[in-house]
Amino acid sequence: KPNYGKNIFIGKDTLVEDYAVIKGPAIIGKNCFIGHASYLRGGCILGDNVHIGHGAEIKNSILLNNAIAAHLNYIGDSIIGSNVNISGGAMLANFRFDKKSVTIKTENKRIDTGLSKFGAILGDNSTIGVNAVLNPGTLLGKNTIVYPLTSVKGVHKDGEVIR
Repeated sequence: KPNYGKNIFIGKDTLVEDYAVIKGPAIIGKNCFIGHASYLRGGCILGDNVHIGHGAEIKNSILLNNAIAAHLNYIGDSIIGSNVNISGGAMLANFRFDKKSVTIKTENKRIDTGLSKFGAILGDNSTIGVNAVLNPGTLLGKNTIVYPLTSVKGVHKDGEVIR
């Protein structure tokens, strides 16, 4: 059976499959699907019609309406726009390998977030391919496409195709 912690709101007609774990605080909208053995923790907000696949882990993140995180994803400390599709095995990393604070690299400068954990921000209607990796501090504009098996970092404008 699902395992719920405290401070959790689950909207009408949302299905939480067996062995899913939800640790509050969490707000989950209506008509959502939380797949078998998925794990939501650290303060998650899911809009309406969000799909979290089998074995996905969502930590301290916001997924807006109609977002899909397929099976076996990790989404940490991130904001996911509406109608975003994150394919199976994709990872939104939130912690730098060198343990420095996460920086956001624009064309002209680096912005130090001062945070040890900061994942990605994905614009509405974007698609992330199978087994893609978004490095900490990645920003994607609306309608961005990331090809499968691609490692992404930096800031990307609306409509970019990243291979």
